[in-house]
Amino acid sequence: MNTFSYLLDGMDEFDAVCEHIKRGSGNEHIIGVSGSQKSHLIYALGEHKAGQCLIVEPDETKAGRTVKDLSFLFGDDVLYFPPRDLLFYDVDVSNRKGEMRRLKALSAVRNSKYIVTTISALITYTAPSDVFASEMLVLKPGDEFDFSSLAERLVYMGYSKVSAVEAKGQFSVRGSIADVFPPSADTPYRIEFWGDEVDSVRAFNPESQLSEKNCGEAVIHLARELVYTAETAQKLADKIRKMKNENLLRDAEKFTQSRYFASNDKYMTFIYDGVPTLFDYIADDALVFLCEPRELEERAKVFAGEQSEQITSLLDKGLFPRTDGKRCFLEYTGAVHGFERHTSVSMSALSHSVPLMRPKEIFSLSSKTLRAYSTDLEYLLDDLLYWKNAGYRIAAVMSTDTKIKNLSDALAEKGVAVSLAESGDRVPDFGEIYIVKGSLERGFEYPTIKTVVVTDGEKTSARKRKPKNVSSKDAIKSFDEISIGDYVVHRSHGVGQYVGISQLNVQGIVRDYIKLRYRGTDSLYVPVNQLDLLYKYSDASQDKTVRLNSLGGTQWSRTVERVKHSVSVLAEDMIKLYAARSSAKGHVFPKDTEWQKQFENDFLYDETEEQLRCIEEVKSDMEHGKCMDRLLCGDVGYGKTEVALRAAFKCVMDGMQVAYLVPTTILASQHYETFRSRMKDYCINVEMMSRFRSKREQKIIAEKLKKGEIDVVIGTHRILQKDVQFKSLGMLIIDEEQRFGVGHKEKLKEMKKNVDVLTLSATPIPRTLNMAMIGIRDLSVITMPPKNRYPVQTFVMEHNQAVVKSAIEREIARGGQVYYLYNRVESIERVAENIQSLVPDARVAAAHGKMSETHLENIMEDLLSGDIDVLVCTTIIETGLDVPNANTIIIENADTLGLSQLYQLKGRVGRSNRMAYAYFTYREGKILDSVAQKRLQAIREFTEFGAGFKIAMRDLEIRGAGNLLGKEQHGNMNLVGYDMYCLLLEQAVKELKGDDTAEKPKTSVDIKVDAYIPDGVIEDETLRIEMYRRIASIEDDEDKSAVTAEFIDRYGDVPQSVENLMDIAVIKSLASELYISDITQKDDLVVFTIDHVVSVKSIVDIMDGYKSKMMFSSGETSYLSYKYDENILYNIKIILQRLKNTIHEEQS
Repeated sequence: MNTFSYLLDGMDEFDAVCEHIKRGSGNEHIIGVSGSQKSHLIYALGEHKAGQCLIVEPDETKAGRTVKDLSFLFGDDVLYFPPRDLLFYDVDVSNRKGEMRRLKALSAVRNSKYIVTTISALITYTAPSDVFASEMLVLKPGDEFDFSSLAERLVYMGYSKVSAVEAKGQFSVRGSIADVFPPSADTPYRIEFWGDEVDSVRAFNPESQLSEKNCGEAVIHLARELVYTAETAQKLADKIRKMKNENLLRDAEKFTQSRYFASNDKYMTFIYDGVPTLFDYIADDALVFLCEPRELEERAKVFAGEQSEQITSLLDKGLFPRTDGKRCFLEYTGAVHGFERHTSVSMSALSHSVPLMRPKEIFSLSSKTLRAYSTDLEYLLDDLLYWKNAGYRIAAVMSTDTKIKNLSDALAEKGVAVSLAESGDRVPDFGEIYIVKGSLERGFEYPTIKTVVVTDGEKTSARKRKPKNVSSKDAIKSFDEISIGDYVVHRSHGVGQYVGISQLNVQGIVRDYIKLRYRGTDSLYVPVNQLDLLYKYSDASQDKTVRLNSLGGTQWSRTVERVKHSVSVLAEDMIKLYAARSSAKGHVFPKDTEWQKQFENDFLYDETEEQLRCIEEVKSDMEHGKCMDRLLCGDVGYGKTEVALRAAFKCVMDGMQVAYLVPTTILASQHYETFRSRMKDYCINVEMMSRFRSKREQKIIAEKLKKGEIDVVIGTHRILQKDVQFKSLGMLIIDEEQRFGVGHKEKLKEMKKNVDVLTLSATPIPRTLNMAMIGIRDLSVITMPPKNRYPVQTFVMEHNQAVVKSAIEREIARGGQVYYLYNRVESIERVAENIQSLVPDARVAAAHGKMSETHLENIMEDLLSGDIDVLVCTTIIETGLDVPNANTIIIENADTLGLSQLYQLKGRVGRSNRMAYAYFTYREGKILDSVAQKRLQAIREFTEFGAGFKIAMRDLEIRGAGNLLGKEQHGNMNLVGYDMYCLLLEQAVKELKGDDTAEKPKTSVDIKVDAYIPDGVIEDETLRIEMYRRIASIEDDEDKSAVTAEFIDRYGDVPQSVENLMDIAVIKSLASELYISDITQKDDLVVFTIDHVVSVKSIVDIMDGYKSKMMFSSGETSYLSYKYDENILYNIKIILQRLKNTIHEEQS
């Protein structure tokens, strides 16, 4: 962008620095620069010199600001190389996303002009540049590659072998197809081989597992920063055994068995020579910028000190190998040697010195950092007019089109002309105001050359995108993967246990069967084409105490009848609710006004497509006059509040009031500030009711609500009390419904009768979610994270004081804050004292719900203002203030907390663009019960963004759905399982509504053809079950074509036995539609059993085409016999299709 690259031309100091840089190596030091002005100077110097620029910042926060500023000045091609944690102790690590981001950055270094990093990221080891380059695989169609060696090559490169690739760093091999997800790729590759020749390369969707487009090539980089061969791993294992340190023997086993493991960073010095770093990747002629060199030195020393202290502690305990002083990171002196190999420019606001370096020249730049004007338009106008009259060149950077228009109009009213940048491709003239759309953190002024850049300090709001027409129901993913040992329910035989897939050869015909174990020695073999009869058993008591049914007898049928009777009462309540809901008429809100559009354009961030879709769904409910009852399920920090804000604004604009109900006073205070800030320019009166308001203030607010003088009230359960009445309540918004008790919910039911209701939750309670999923409530789901948000790095482990100390010190060292959760009030002060002794320099405070309101409020304010480093607290923070600077949470005794609680607590961190950490610890040596294991396993599995919905689904499995409309929340469905319970409930509802409940028969097809998936085609049993389910879902030839395409895409050519399976699925669907219960091959005949009255004409028309090959026997149950010759499945399909067409012609 030339506007900013040439602004400094003509400044003596700038020209001198440029001249010194051209002469070659050495360090030039510039003082008097900071903030966005520093970014501008880096950009201007970088554009005057060909080649790369490496910018080193002291910490992630400052690096993030620099990346944002440079991205605006230069474009999107600004690379960030992030830091990562070195792991020296055994933990159960859920993801390696930080390492993946580093590897992705390494793959892009060569082609990047600007590379921003932190000093700790720079001095931490990474993969050697020669290994990274030499081990890169590029596979194109037509290339030759030894396919048999591919798996071993990928394992060496750090990839994990899995059955289905879903995340970066994974690969799978099925037949002649390899799926690989490199860290550098946005989507995984599917590479199909023909022998050793690459036949095709495709990109595929890791969620659907379907190919999306062809690729010219697959570029596969390393998936780990520490890689080694199987031979090296064996040598290391032998060396560890010779150390005679029993504590490290487990590591030796890991090296030989799994090769890679969580804590292998501690063996880096045994594998790599020296300390390979980012220095090895940048060009020899790269220009290096050192931001605040004194701070760089201090941060590097703190980082090295932390790592050394941790290593020493582990050495004392025998948990770290002796490395003869070698480290897996550079000391600051090593970093200085790296700087000295390049031309460097150091920059600081005040300091004249550069530690361990001798600047060739020191320059003092005459400049000022300006404040961001944000909403202060009047101040901005005054300053712009002053600078214009003084003959300055003025570049005004505004974040939105609305702000550009407002500024232009305001200046026009004062008779001042402005220039609007089309592409920012010129330098403004002296005395000219030049407006550019973009984003800078702060403005700056260069008095000596009469140049100033001003900004509103907000993030650029990009053009609003139209939401895709995707239903929220499509976001509901299947959650029924069956693993060996799981309990399942067969519709006819009851609860059994899944043993596995068994392949049986019956009279020369090979088929796969699902083997189920029942009580005693009973076993049932279910044909894979009858998977629709099986459900996964989900219930609160899903452990070894589940009671298996016996095969035969009447036990299961009696159980089903008993449950049917119990759900009939519930079904009556549901009918009443349906009727009330359909007859209730809500307020009809008008279409969006111009005010609404402007309010939405004021939102500073880009909405995700799912967020836009949910907004449209809510507005549609409001505009159609239905009495809205919608559940908005979105992860913590996903923009649910923005959806609520827009709905509330729409409601108020039509003269109605809004009540926003929250579970805690702190959350009420936070939302009050958010609403007041967003709505202050639109004359909307927002108030708060909670214990933070005095009784007198609450009384005044209640009176104003009754008179209609308050538009939006945000409060705790206080707004549910009898003295609070509304003049015209139009919308009730409930935040985190799971936090309200039964009494509150009964009061809510009264309020909900004729107002629109929007319920927000990251992890809805099972009952609420279940109501949404079976259609009693509408459901909207947001699963897509905002930009620049990283998943929380999650650790599940035994409690370890050394880990706690290290985690706290690391967070404080990067300027952050820590939550330490201990959920026992009586001993929380003792725990706080323990943390204080563990980290003496930290500012530690304790907070819990039994504190006085004033005391608690003061502590929270201190936390928000940064005066507390570690807050030792109870679950009071579960729905509390957003503290973007708090990015580490440590939970003691995590096994005692509920799944939804754990997920909400984890959501307290990771609310900024910095990597966050969550440590879920349990008492050392404790044996966890099955429920606690499931909770921690779920948290470990679902670490990605948008997992709140999946967490709620897992909670539904662990706890059950409970009485959907009553007060109880624990499930009463252990007799038949959740899925079967819902099926019986739906049938009961249909019966009471008078709907046709007669089910079409589940057709049994017994034809003597091989119908199975061969073992060699899909080896993983879970994937085979998944494909059997897909095949069982086929209803017609169109479905068959889609599944065939998917099979070819994922597994290669379709074997004849699989083709037969698909044909049988089509036959079953057609036959069921025609009420044919059974199709059986007997000798040379195929017999169709028809459980429905069919017309004589239909049968005659069919028989005409087959003459002597077909016979018909009529009665209550009719039989159609067909003498086949060849192509048996094809001919059966033709007969069924003709019968269907004949019946349709008759009916029409």
